[in-house]
Amino acid sequence: MLQTGDRAPDFEIPTDDGNQFRLSKLKGAPVVIFFYPKDDTSGCTAEAKSFTELAPEFAAAGARIIGISPDGVASHVKFKKKHDIDVSLGADEDKAVAEAYGVWVEKSMYGRKYMGIERTTLLIDAKGRISEIWRKVKVPGHAAKVLEAVKALAG
Repeated sequence: MLQTGDRAPDFEIPTDDGNQFRLSKLKGAPVVIFFYPKDDTSGCTAEAKSFTELAPEFAAAGARIIGISPDGVASHVKFKKKHDIDVSLGADEDKAVAEAYGVWVEKSMYGRKYMGIERTTLLIDAKGRISEIWRKVKVPGHAAKVLEAVKALAG
């Protein structure tokens, strides 16, 4: 399992804007990665909207934000349009990025076990190392906490 101080695994995935997102191309700036289970569900919508609301402040602090779920690009496009979301969304359809970051886990609901994304956010510093990890995220107030950490990192 990844820990703070570890080098963030590099990855490249398609995004909702038709481009590819490659983590290693962003060295020199902090990156916030929020893993979420599914487009257009209540918790995931609230989380993406909260990052969207604070996106200008993240940008002012020099940070890039990307949300990642197993949904495809077309789903991301629809999700963003429906809810006015203005952060990049990456399509991890084969779950390779989620597995590399240890967030593709066995979950349980009503006694049924299944595999899914554990809502997790990581702050990657300008050198490509993991500065902070928030696991099993509770959405209310979370984006603001991440922004505080970004500002502290920027110093």
